[in-house]
Amino acid sequence: MLFSEIIGQQDIKARLVRTVVEQRIPHAQLLRGPSGVGKLALAIAYAQYICCENKTATDSCGTCPSCVKYKKMAHPDLHFVFPVIKPTGKSSVVCDDFIAEFRSMVLQSPYFGVNEWYAGISGDAKQGLIYSNESEEILRKLSLKTYESEYKIMIIWLPEKMHSTCANKLLKILEEPPEKTVFLMVSNEPDQIITTILSRTQHIHIPRLKEAEIVQALLKNDDLDIERDAAVYAANIGNGSYLSALAVLNEGDENKQNFERFVMIMRLAWQVGNKKDHASLKTLRKWADDMAAAAVGRERQRNFLVYAQRMTRENFIRNIQQPTLNYLTSFESDFSQRFSVFINERNVEDLMSEFALAERHIDQNVNAKMVFFDLTLKVIMLLKR
Repeated sequence: MLFSEIIGQQDIKARLVRTVVEQRIPHAQLLRGPSGVGKLALAIAYAQYICCENKTATDSCGTCPSCVKYKKMAHPDLHFVFPVIKPTGKSSVVCDDFIAEFRSMVLQSPYFGVNEWYAGISGDAKQGLIYSNESEEILRKLSLKTYESEYKIMIIWLPEKMHSTCANKLLKILEEPPEKTVFLMVSNEPDQIITTILSRTQHIHIPRLKEAEIVQALLKNDDLDIERDAAVYAANIGNGSYLSALAVLNEGDENKQNFERFVMIMRLAWQVGNKKDHASLKTLRKWADDMAAAAVGRERQRNFLVYAQRMTRENFIRNIQQPTLNYLTSFESDFSQRFSVFINERNVEDLMSEFALAERHIDQNVNAKMVFFDLTLKVIMLLKR
């Protein structure tokens, strides 16, 4: 992957190139930032530039034997670690069991989300993990001599999904890595990475993309047939994330499902709190049970709670009549036109806090039935304010 193929991020590209030109490549770096801004693409392009045999002042050549192998994501000195879902009945699993699927997804587009990845490798609604035995594979690979390049490069996508045992086993090699070894970690949620790993990496914050950069990328995407107005609308709603802008255009199934769940909990909670509707209370209890079902899974439960926080914020912004700060899709906007009056200065902070608390509890594997039923009771009370 070439730097020129990545959307925007010119300052970051220049910074990464400079470390190679000046021969001051940090051995462990953490590329952190929101989803959909090109962090994984930057890590791969950076790795390719480090290994390129005929690099220019700004990019890899794209034609040397090393670049040809990078183009196929098959360079022998490039290694990937990423969260996976253990198949039913299998006692252990490592990333190499899914490396073909991961390469295929990256080659299709390096702008993809964790849920898209999980859906590509499993039909189950489970939360992925970098399992504890992956540390042995990492140490084994890095103990070998390089095959072709001067450097061995290990790209760890979403280290926040790493099992604590695996993370702890990597501490020593992160602090004292073999010579010419580079760790590139790509994280959406660095706050969930253990502090001992954070302290051993050089952090590079990858900012949100500019709206004009997303518009240009959408219009150049051969898989999309859209007018400029549609691209501008999607880029605005995407709020600096190319992945989010694509989701707006595709109106992804999960986004619609989360919207429907949010509408249901809010309508039912309002009816119970303001009209003493006992039938709605029973339906709300069923909603909580459905959300807690294993078929939904922790990852989707968490995604809904993140979505609910966003919708609460957007409805409050709409209520105080600041339309230029709103980032709503067309169907979200239609709902918020009437609903936003119920999100006000008396309840917005507490609603955000309750959704955020439920998200933390889901992350901590608290019983999901308790989490969602308690959440519904809190929402009933708060919507009465």
